[in-house]
Amino acid sequence: MNTQARVSPPELDFDTPALRRHRRVRALKDRLAEWVVGIGGISVIVAVLLIFFYLLYEVAPLFEGASMEPWQQNEQPLPAYQLSELKGKPLYLTLEEQAEVALQVTDQGELAFFSSQTGQLLSQQQLNLPAGVNITSFALQSESSHQFALGFSNGQALVIKHEYKITYPNNKRLITPRIEFPYGETPIQVLSDGQAIEYLAVRDEDRALALVASHGQQLELVRYSKDTNFITEEVELTRNAYKLPQSNRALRGIEILPGQQWVLVGESNGSLSLFDIRNLEQPLLAEQLNVSKGEITELELLLGGQSLLIGDTLGTVSQWFLVRDDKGDWHLQRIRDFKRDGHKVVTIATEHRRKGFAVAYEDGLVSFYNTTAETNVLNEQLFEAGAAKLIAFGPRGNALLSQNQQGQLQLWSVYNKHPEVSLKSLWGKVWYEGYEDPQYVWQSSSASNDFEPKYSLMPLTFGTLKAAFYAMLLAMPLAICGAIYTAYFMAPSLRRKIKPFIELMEALPTVILGFFAGLFLAPFVETNLTFIFMALLLVPVGILAFAFAWAQMPSAIRHRLPEGFDALLLIPVILLLIFAILGVTEPVENSFFGGDMRTFITNELGINFDQRNALVVGLAMGFAVIPTIFSITEDAIFGVPKSLTYGSLALGATPWQTLVRVVMPTASPGIFSAVMIGLGRAVGETMIVLMATGNTPIMDVNIFEGMRTLAANIAVEMPESEVGSSHYRILFLAALVLFGFTFVMNTAAEIIRQRLRKKYGSL
Repeated sequence: MNTQARVSPPELDFDTPALRRHRRVRALKDRLAEWVVGIGGISVIVAVLLIFFYLLYEVAPLFEGASMEPWQQNEQPLPAYQLSELKGKPLYLTLEEQAEVALQVTDQGELAFFSSQTGQLLSQQQLNLPAGVNITSFALQSESSHQFALGFSNGQALVIKHEYKITYPNNKRLITPRIEFPYGETPIQVLSDGQAIEYLAVRDEDRALALVASHGQQLELVRYSKDTNFITEEVELTRNAYKLPQSNRALRGIEILPGQQWVLVGESNGSLSLFDIRNLEQPLLAEQLNVSKGEITELELLLGGQSLLIGDTLGTVSQWFLVRDDKGDWHLQRIRDFKRDGHKVVTIATEHRRKGFAVAYEDGLVSFYNTTAETNVLNEQLFEAGAAKLIAFGPRGNALLSQNQQGQLQLWSVYNKHPEVSLKSLWGKVWYEGYEDPQYVWQSSSASNDFEPKYSLMPLTFGTLKAAFYAMLLAMPLAICGAIYTAYFMAPSLRRKIKPFIELMEALPTVILGFFAGLFLAPFVETNLTFIFMALLLVPVGILAFAFAWAQMPSAIRHRLPEGFDALLLIPVILLLIFAILGVTEPVENSFFGGDMRTFITNELGINFDQRNALVVGLAMGFAVIPTIFSITEDAIFGVPKSLTYGSLALGATPWQTLVRVVMPTASPGIFSAVMIGLGRAVGETMIVLMATGNTPIMDVNIFEGMRTLAANIAVEMPESEVGSSHYRILFLAALVLFGFTFVMNTAAEIIRQRLRKKYGSL
């Protein structure tokens, strides 16, 4: 018997030098890959956090509180001082641009320029008052105009202007103040009977100089019309005097509004009278209101002269301005109150370039307010009780000069960078000057220096959501339905051509789409509005009708077309539908819309229509978002395991039942992610909405109106904003809002996606 020798299997040596070296190299590569991936992921997180913290860094100063302290020189606070050389009681106090030179006017006719920091007199001028004539009243046109008037005891008035010339001898700034008399040094007769002027108002404009004076209850208006001599080019003045309706109460102040059409008169019992002087031959008492339960102590016009500030003995400062009612008539409207109950208002100083003011109360407290933000910005005890006399802002808002009853002056340094910013002014309705009611408004700049900035973020946020909504309304159905058909029903060979083509659309620059939408699509939609709506309604219906008809065809005809190529039949169908709709557009428009749907919408329905509107944005931005949603959705559906599909079909389910009950739930996390990413793309889109919306920051759901989005607003206004200004930082706040919105949306999307994955992951 032959026995076969047993052959033992060869021994494998896994510890050879080559294998050990291979394992070390592989381990090194694994560790290196782990480190690279980890560092890359952490870097992304750090980069996002750095962006977030940088936005916070730029936004945080908006909400810093105001502060003030004695003005410093050489790091030492400057003490208070007194102008002992001046005679009489101070009537007016003001500062020039640099807050280095101050002007004080006294009731003895002395006008003194002095150093606001040390009190050193720089120049002094004594007015040549007629014998036996005293100064009895003072009127300021506005701080920015540098023009005021003095009323005399003989019924005359003198208009005065202070100016400053800046030179740099030996590279050192030198400010040279001077006094000017725009209408000569000879006083103007205002009260015809020669009585003493108790209260005075002045308004000098291009067309005329107007002064209103009072003695007792008597009111008189003098208007000097200005005419330019074409030969000598000299300005010739024509004097006209008018009597205003007599008040039956003692007066407390007079103001003339810009335009010289209205005169406001405060009265002792807390009443305010509005005089209409548009017809100078017949001036009218247009309105009389009870504005305070106490006595009026101060009347001041806010920057621009549109708003009147009224201070009273009860500690309330109320803001009033003219508002047009439903009938087109003007009336005074109480806008807002700034209350400090029980403390008499002594004096009010308005800011030169902002809608802010400061109030000195009887107890010595000085409070800073801003009308737009409706906030009390700062409270400081600058005087002893009963000692407050005058306060004056520096033109830049960074200085305040105070003077007490004893004549002692002190210069204060003020930090109050962004007083017009508050949660209400950013997100709430604000009643702006010239508006008929409180509104959400974004208007960051104007040609006027008296402009009231309007920084409401609500129109921009609304516009962002509106643009995204209409874009998603178009993109979601098309992208998701297209992805379902491509991944589940389309032939693989056709899918390999269609999917890359659609994904290639995503590489198209959005600036090209915006250019196309603004220059071609917008005018095309306007002129073919009936066709657009008929196509949006009838093309889907026609596709469904053709699909139903094709399904009813005999099997011999349907099976001639390879399975999965059915969609190719829709190309001629859609083209035929479009040509058919074009053929009936004109008859339909003539029959139902009078020949022009655009005009019908505007005139008959009363719906505003802008050429660049939300419909154009929906079409253009929807086209841009479709590839993103389609690609991710298609991958999610195609990635559903085939075993689930085959198992469902084997158990007797139809392809449609399998799609709805098996494939779609399993792919739902991916589909939801696609929608959220598409929404994020729509929310953050800049160039399309910038070029195709008209950039009108309005809040209107009307599909025919434009809008302005947060992203587009940043792109438009950031290059023009002053670095560090409120406008500049609010644009960063808009970026932070956009960042926060996308962060919250993505976080919510991830939470929902994880729950969907957990729910359907067991299928």
